[in-house]
Amino acid sequence: MSGTDVPDRLAALSTAGVSVWLDDLSRELLAGGELMELIADKHVVGVTTNPTIFASALSKGDRYNQQLCSLGSAGVDVDDAVFALTTDDVREACEVFMPVYERTGGVDGRVSIEVDPRLAQDAAATTEQARKLWEAVGRPNLFVKIPATRKGLEAITAVVAEGISVNVTLIFSLDRYRAVMDAYQAGLEQAHTAGRNLADIHSVASFFVSRVDTEVDRRLDALDTPEAQALRGKTAIANARLAFQAYEQMLLEPRWQVLAAAGARMQRPLWASTGVKDPAYPDTMYVSELVVAGTVNTMPGATLAAFADHGALPGPPLEAEAFAAAAAHFDALKRVGIDFADVTDTLEREGLSKFEASWKELGASVEREMNSEGVLADDGSEGRGGFDRAGLPAIYLNDHYSAATAGLELFRRAAKAHAGEEDDEVFSGLARRVEEDRDSLGRLMSALGVPIQQSKVAMGWLAEKAGRLKPNGHALSRSPLSDVVEAESMLLAVHGKAAGWRTLRALAETDDRLPADDLDALLERADQQIRLLEELRVAAVTRSLHTQPPRTP
Repeated sequence: MSGTDVPDRLAALSTAGVSVWLDDLSRELLAGGELMELIADKHVVGVTTNPTIFASALSKGDRYNQQLCSLGSAGVDVDDAVFALTTDDVREACEVFMPVYERTGGVDGRVSIEVDPRLAQDAAATTEQARKLWEAVGRPNLFVKIPATRKGLEAITAVVAEGISVNVTLIFSLDRYRAVMDAYQAGLEQAHTAGRNLADIHSVASFFVSRVDTEVDRRLDALDTPEAQALRGKTAIANARLAFQAYEQMLLEPRWQVLAAAGARMQRPLWASTGVKDPAYPDTMYVSELVVAGTVNTMPGATLAAFADHGALPGPPLEAEAFAAAAAHFDALKRVGIDFADVTDTLEREGLSKFEASWKELGASVEREMNSEGVLADDGSEGRGGFDRAGLPAIYLNDHYSAATAGLELFRRAAKAHAGEEDDEVFSGLARRVEEDRDSLGRLMSALGVPIQQSKVAMGWLAEKAGRLKPNGHALSRSPLSDVVEAESMLLAVHGKAAGWRTLRALAETDDRLPADDLDALLERADQQIRLLEELRVAAVTRSLHTQPPRTP
């Protein structure tokens, strides 16, 4: 197949009526030109952000250092510094997307920024910060993200009434989604009464997907019955499809018809959290199964790349049968004892908790960088001494992070190879824990003020791909030796990880930025993984190398 024959899957997705948005933003994406390339080559027409994304962005490269130095020298407090950093990035992204915004009549070309998640239970404070964000960014293609808590619903109505466009986030349940649609319409009605032009107000409702399967599957696994296992990996798609059905029903109601006649814009459903968490599932599942015209799918970079590479569009659009099957799935969940209302309540609490933790991490990183003696200037020169971020400790940590990336790819590949087999859950569980360990290393690097060097991460990823040409006797496929070589490679990776934890544990004795208790727990996890992998290695050797009877003299 020639290069011109390669299908443009993201173009096909866009043609099917799905707006492709990226769930990521950093100064590296902006300044390096990568965001513009995604718009031009990957059909990306919007960006979403959240506290976790901004916390990650701060660890990427040194492009924030000069501004952090200036903010620290000026004595700016942490919350104001976070506000300045995030609104600057979002404003610049709005400029990048302005041609898309103009070309689509304001439908796409959108960039979202979230209110402080610590305000989620305070409607008045959320409303006030939404106003400040709207004014500070000062671009018409901004979306202010407000969590769909009960107090958040009040804020949504208030800001929409003032003409502020909103991305309602953290929606898990159908009841809450219906309340979100009601809050949006109430805001539009107040805006219309005040004489505002309804056509200028836009909104999306971010319905979270993959986290639903993660929580429901966990509960199904605990039941450990054939009936429960048959329901795994189906709840998130069913939930989202019923949400779209509720949206279609709302559009037919007289209340919406009156608003539409006055120029109101539809609050489009947005599929959020579409990165697959369980490696046993197809990595494009939450895109391919939710191709519905008039919706948005906001994808992390890895999911976007995966769909561009091998994503597939479904057959006919959603019909009554699909909605009936989705409803039947929830009946089946109820029969096996899954309380889905408790699932969605749990997910909302955990979602807010995670965003609050990321916000605190972001604030702590900003405070540390503003007051650091070792912040590097954008020209690469040393700022004011202190921790040598460009020296040996930074090199050591980035080398380990690169190795962790290669190791994670190895574990994910092993999980995929064993999908559907007896030891499926063992390998998928190992992959999840290895990913959690790499994330822990990233947080430790952030605590030390060491940015992750993306070039080294890419090298680690490529090294694992190259390593697939291994001496297993088969050039392109698995052989009886594959399981042995795979287990030995994973063992080596975990031993290397454990050595890194031991080094950091020794440093924790003299550096209070490193949590000794957490490192002890990470070491124990590594030891557990080593023991499990040794069992898998021995079993693989037995299967592969001891299958022939001994020769007789």
